[in-house]
Amino acid sequence: MKIGSLSPPTVLRNIGQLATCPADAVQQDAGLIDNAALVFEGNKITWVGAEEQLPDQLGKLDFIDCGQRLVTPGLVDCHTHLCFGGWRGDEFEMRLQGRSYQEIAAAGGGIRSTVAATRSDSPVQLADKALKSLQGILDLGVTTLECKSGYGLEKVAELKQLQVYRQLDEQQAIELVPTFLGAHMVPDEYQDRRNEYIRLLCDELIPMVSEQQLAQFCDVFVEEGAFSLAEAEEILVAAQIAGLGLKVHADQLSNGGGAQFAASMGAVSAEHLEYASKQGIQALADTGTVAVSLPLASLYLREAYMPARDMLAAGVRVAVATDFNPGSAPSYHLPLAMTLACINQQMTPQEVLSGATTIAARAVSAEHRIGSLIPGYEADIAIFDVPSVNHWLYHFQANACCGVIKAGQWERRYL
Repeated sequence: MKIGSLSPPTVLRNIGQLATCPADAVQQDAGLIDNAALVFEGNKITWVGAEEQLPDQLGKLDFIDCGQRLVTPGLVDCHTHLCFGGWRGDEFEMRLQGRSYQEIAAAGGGIRSTVAATRSDSPVQLADKALKSLQGILDLGVTTLECKSGYGLEKVAELKQLQVYRQLDEQQAIELVPTFLGAHMVPDEYQDRRNEYIRLLCDELIPMVSEQQLAQFCDVFVEEGAFSLAEAEEILVAAQIAGLGLKVHADQLSNGGGAQFAASMGAVSAEHLEYASKQGIQALADTGTVAVSLPLASLYLREAYMPARDMLAAGVRVAVATDFNPGSAPSYHLPLAMTLACINQQMTPQEVLSGATTIAARAVSAEHRIGSLIPGYEADIAIFDVPSVNHWLYHFQANACCGVIKAGQWERRYL
């Protein structure tokens, strides 16, 4: 506490359960403190602990009564495709009739459909649509969101998506972490000249994105029908040279060696991993690459879920995110994804909460400042109208969040 500060610290008291989610803890340990208090000043956490241990000078200050509710770090959704044109509700019915993801894509649906809609929408249309989603996302307690391009697949449209992210980052409270995913798939006009598209990515777009500081990371989709390991390596080497962090869509629909590849490239995260091999899992553990689980995509596609228990047993850090996109995961409801991870991946509530806070922050290289509620970290805080982490993820509700603080500022408050 700064003595004589013009603005007194904000004190949260009567917290039923506080999840501090320290960055250096094992994933099973969400740093739970019952009957807790928390103090922040400006945009930084300054004190946390059992309420009975609150220092006298802080205990005399006015406080906010949390009513024995759960308090966690602001949630971090570390994998979304936020900016896109159109929706793909017709494909939902096609999948229910038994057509596969690959069959729908071959018929002109899938990513191709969204690429056409995204190219045709104006920046204003894309921003307005994404902003509506962000308002709903903030209501759920999410304070940081990774967001990918990848629905433009040509210079103007890819830059348009990233410029929308820059605009939205300044317009609303959620911190946006942009990722360049020009290597989502090879667009139709380059199908017979794949190398030309890879040269466009490596020689023009990646340097331009880096120079204009439009993205923090570069991602590539390694899968049959998308990019081979050799092509992905060429793209990510160019991204490394340009100073971008690396991410990999890996082993989503088949085991293509994507997990080992992501680890070998030093990627900060490998994402999906539903079909990762034992060798791939061990490679992630050896290098510290975060495995990002996307259970909403498994639900919608009726595909396998990431083998999270095998990964955790091997020492892999497992994040949980939504994969919000118009085709395979048309929901931004991170708490729903967290409950699905408990049920279908046998992750405990504490493991899942860590996966959507400090480990998700690690997947965007920000675990040193967000994702934990310990002194010195940013005051990104979510308050839920439930007594505990276990109860929250067991008793699913449309939305249990009743308070959101981002960088020390109240953004939602229903206490």
